[in-house]
Amino acid sequence: MVTPFGPDGAVDHALAARLADHLVSQGSEGLVICGTTGESPTLSWAEQHRLIAAVREAVAGRARIIAGSGSNCTAEAVEATRQAADLGVDGALVVVPYYNKPPQDGLEAHFRAVAAAAPELPLMLYNIPGRTGCSLAPETTARLLDCGNVVSYKAASGTTEEVSALRLLCGDRLAIYSGDDGLTLPMLAVGAVGVVSVASHVAGPQISAMINAFLAGDLGRALELHEQMLPLNRALFSTTNPIPVKAALELCGWPVGAPRLPLLSASEAVKQRLSETLAALRPT
Repeated sequence: MVTPFGPDGAVDHALAARLADHLVSQGSEGLVICGTTGESPTLSWAEQHRLIAAVREAVAGRARIIAGSGSNCTAEAVEATRQAADLGVDGALVVVPYYNKPPQDGLEAHFRAVAAAAPELPLMLYNIPGRTGCSLAPETTARLLDCGNVVSYKAASGTTEEVSALRLLCGDRLAIYSGDDGLTLPMLAVGAVGVVSVASHVAGPQISAMINAFLAGDLGRALELHEQMLPLNRALFSTTNPIPVKAALELCGWPVGAPRLPLLSASEAVKQRLSETLAALRPT
């Protein structure tokens, strides 16, 4: 979920609550708060905790709340995960440490420390090497399953091979989610169970319908919806996320504000492309 900002740049908690309610009504079964799309790198921990509390209150048990609690500093990730658990969330999304590029044994030690900090809180590991500079190996992930609360995985390496490798090593013990909207259907075909989505901000019913069609065995309908959403998925990642999705929400009447620097508002060309794509998106 994006983080709405007011004209003064402060987090707009009231709008965040309304947007959260809307996303759930449009088919989202869970909300990730303070992830990449939520601009967590430019939010203070205090801002993040207040936002999580506001969204949790807004959806009132109608959807699972997953708090972004990752950091490239293990001590910071440990404390953030512990505090997320204290806020009563349903799980935490913990990204691979970025910039410092730890080796696999360092990554394993990092995630073990985070898991031990809140042993009752389910954790979703988040592998996105394009942003972090290193990749969590499937073998390392498999070893981490003995932590007990490592239960899911956001696969954002851009390949279905990652899902297949994880399935071979982990089987049904690990719930794998696509981290790329455009790869949701291919990843479902090789064992993923859903998507941590950006496009759901403006195409929640279509995404829900695609996944439900796949699960019901209606592969033709699932493929039709996948193809229908491809132009939108490409437009939403035509520049750095969440610049386009915030612009798309603005076009749909949600005044979520500009991203915080160093990200900028979408260009007129990006807005025009989004406007045309949204106009062509067919209802389910």
